[in-house]
Amino acid sequence: MARERIISSASVEPDKPVDAALRPVYLDEMIGQSSVLEKLNIAMSAAKQRGESIEHILLDGPPGLGKTTLANVIAREMTGKTPRITSGPSLTKQADLMALLTNLDAGDVLFIDEIHRLPTIVEEFLYPAMEDFRVDFTIEGGMSGRVVNFSLNRFTLIGATTRAGLLSNAMRDRFGHRYHLEFYSAADLTKILLRSAKLLKVAHAGDALEAIASRSRGTPRVANRLLKRVRDYAQVRADGVMTSVVVNEALDIQQIDSYGLDELDRAFLTALIKVYKGGPAGIEALAATMGEERDTLEDVVEPYLLQIGFVIRTRQGRQATREAYEHIGVKHDRGETAGDVVETSLF
Repeated sequence: MARERIISSASVEPDKPVDAALRPVYLDEMIGQSSVLEKLNIAMSAAKQRGESIEHILLDGPPGLGKTTLANVIAREMTGKTPRITSGPSLTKQADLMALLTNLDAGDVLFIDEIHRLPTIVEEFLYPAMEDFRVDFTIEGGMSGRVVNFSLNRFTLIGATTRAGLLSNAMRDRFGHRYHLEFYSAADLTKILLRSAKLLKVAHAGDALEAIASRSRGTPRVANRLLKRVRDYAQVRADGVMTSVVVNEALDIQQIDSYGLDELDRAFLTALIKVYKGGPAGIEALAATMGEERDTLEDVVEPYLLQIGFVIRTRQGRQATREAYEHIGVKHDRGETAGDVVETSLF
């Protein structure tokens, strides 16, 4: 059974109505990702001046960085409407996608989350829709089956993925715009929290928001979730006002340390350092030792540990750095292995 994580960047069902209320609606409300937003603004402005739909867009990056929010913003800016939303795992056959495509109006935006998880047969069915705005659909089956060519209205597909490397080259090449979302700086997260605190009507003083931002793993979804947990604590224990002291007390109870690491992150580092002597260790071996799924470690735990320099990837596997040893309080008596590093990027 997977453990529940307050700092998980996955969306949580009970928080969805509140999270939706905190999401920006237009581009000028977006905070952070300045390079991506500038390029998008130019592309959208040019498309609107020509009276055209914007080319298909691929958004990649770790969970919780705003891919869905950005897709909604693009659709709102281009059409004044929200996008049609689906996900890769929910499109199991061609007919599932056919129902969506034939109901799109001219200029509409179709958003497919986790697009890397599209079945091959559905992905290949999507190619002519993206390139030529037509599809060949088989009606009935067997000897009496016939193929009918359907023309589609011009639309924009926005695909989101946390695993860009799993996309086929054929799919990736059909996107005119490809943007990678980076982890947010503490300064940008503080601005996001300031906006969220205002919307939630949460009183704060001093550097309370900065304290939350520093433990938010560079992820807006995590920052907003921590804000709500600190709000709860402040309401019960601190007369409803958040201060840095209140933030520290609230997040200590949640077992979230000064780097934003929780029990699962620390368990990963502990297994790597104590069981595998700091590594290198393969991800499958670590997953088996911890009793966790490999995908959980690769998608949720590793990206941030790589970002802050606690873990490196070598040819032989994952390896803990000196900073990781120091953080969990274990003496580091090994030499550095920077020369063996072959991959420190997330994708």
